[in-house]
Amino acid sequence: MTEPLRVLILDDDFRVGQLHRAIVDDHSGFTVVDTVRSCVEARDSLRSSRPDLLVADVFLPDGDGIAFARDSGVDTILISAADDAQTVRRALRSGAVGYLIKPFETRALTGLLDRYVRSRNLLAGDRVLGQEDIDRALAILHGAGEPVSLSRSATEQLVLAALGDGEASAAEIGERIGISRATAQRHLAALAGRAVVEVRLRYGTTGRPEHRYAART
Repeated sequence: MTEPLRVLILDDDFRVGQLHRAIVDDHSGFTVVDTVRSCVEARDSLRSSRPDLLVADVFLPDGDGIAFARDSGVDTILISAADDAQTVRRALRSGAVGYLIKPFETRALTGLLDRYVRSRNLLAGDRVLGQEDIDRALAILHGAGEPVSLSRSATEQLVLAALGDGEASAAEIGERIGISRATAQRHLAALAGRAVVEVRLRYGTTGRPEHRYAART
């Protein structure tokens, strides 16, 4: 099972920081390693907790969240009440993977976390990337869905490559290649209908069978 991504939360308002922590901790793909309230505390935590993702406010008592994100070397979601174009442009220039304006609904952060992990999974490892891989990762991150240029056969090839010699669920395949579970399920079902993959049932503790897929040899 893939280890959850480690998240550091930086917000000078304790209550807001705890709210963001609860949202992130509720997501199965992430775990919060620390919640801090200043740049000084965040720098110490970066060294000790080594997070994969930083969720940071822009206006902090001892510094600028955008500059901190740029210098941290860590993927960052910036959250701020600032809605002026200049601040948003500066945040994007810093390399932020997302920007949310306060106040926002829980699903806004949850959705951004979903897209981030799917995009990150698509770019994981040391393999050589094609332009399709890069376009897909960027489209997912920015909520554009799958690039229209990606054909069904190309997606099926990605699904088969993700299966490899093992077996996996539709959700696992979706995470590996950066598509939704429903999309992965649709392509796996089509492949199963053509006898390219086989479907196996695995029963868990709830008694409800999980569909597992494996490439036919």
